[in-house]
Amino acid sequence: MPVITNIEDLHRIYRRRTPRMFYDYCESGSWTEQTFNENKSDFQDIYLRQRVAVDMSNRTTATQMIGQDVSMPVALAPVGMTGMQAADGEIKAARAAEKFGVPFTLSTMSICSIEDVAEHTTKPFWFQLYVMKDEDYLARLIQRAKDAKCSALVLTLDLQVLGQRHKDIKNGLSAPPKPTLANMINLSTKWRWGLGMLGTKRRQFGNIVGHVDNIDDPSSLMAWTAEQFDPALDWKAIEKIKDMWGGPLILKGIMEAEDARMAAKVGADAIVVSNHGGRQLDGALSSIRALDPILDAVGDEVEVHLDSGIRSGQDVLKAIAMGAKGTMIGRAYIYGLGAMGEAGVTRALEVMHKELDVSMAFCGHRDIGNVNRDILRIPEGFSGRWEG
Repeated sequence: MPVITNIEDLHRIYRRRTPRMFYDYCESGSWTEQTFNENKSDFQDIYLRQRVAVDMSNRTTATQMIGQDVSMPVALAPVGMTGMQAADGEIKAARAAEKFGVPFTLSTMSICSIEDVAEHTTKPFWFQLYVMKDEDYLARLIQRAKDAKCSALVLTLDLQVLGQRHKDIKNGLSAPPKPTLANMINLSTKWRWGLGMLGTKRRQFGNIVGHVDNIDDPSSLMAWTAEQFDPALDWKAIEKIKDMWGGPLILKGIMEAEDARMAAKVGADAIVVSNHGGRQLDGALSSIRALDPILDAVGDEVEVHLDSGIRSGQDVLKAIAMGAKGTMIGRAYIYGLGAMGEAGVTRALEVMHKELDVSMAFCGHRDIGNVNRDILRIPEGFSGRWEG
């Protein structure tokens, strides 16, 4: 068993063990990948202030996200095709999150279905919704999430159209992989992944197959999906979905103060400052740079979370200190899943928790609920000085 001390250790193992198309699907952004890269690097421009001669005993990172108790202010973000990173990946990640005491968010584009995950877990999880043109399918999907006792609906707003990710196009991304010569050569070197896939029946989009007519093979499934994202999604549609759902609603993909104010106006319980991990609009600000103006705009009207670029417990600490009430991690836990399955997700959470806890202590705090901007050195103009 390798010694894992940071997320990058898991990343290296993940890269060796996962088929190229699914590694590239996770570890890439759109177009030039400027935003994908700056999501990570911009955290490094924020510095922590060390304090000494303070009582560091009896520390706690426990808090709440949308009124739910969490062991640290981290939720597992929705990641499409998680079940292609490792066999039954969504179930494994959900189990690890449940045991660790943090929320797991199941993607609409998951391999394991809502019902699969509910059957293999004992506590409610969150469900992420993409708005589809097929209104009947959309209504049934929301009802399935209700029937599974999902405790929050995470409505993703920044994928009305699909951003271009060059590697996915070149790799011919599909679930399961198409049996091309290049794919077969690559898959032959990933025997651990292959053995896992041979041992599961879950290899297609479980929330779609069997729930939509005339979807019976990977090519028809991918074509239906690509055509179904609803470009007409607007605030009126969001209000309608909120009424259909009737429970806690989190709006994901907010990057501007005006949109944050609208999210509060329609009654969202939380928003996620997110640029989809740099996978949609390339050339946009990093999420951490976009955070401050959004906090200024909505104050305490709506709970503000942040994702995109978080790779360590220190990144979590910086986001919380700036004013976010919670964070979401995607790639960080996918590295663990692809490297070591459920145990790898657990290890990713353990690594991030230790970094968060120890860094918080060095900054002079024992309770994550008391952490504030006083522990940070933020560069002047970090959020930008823009015309207009």
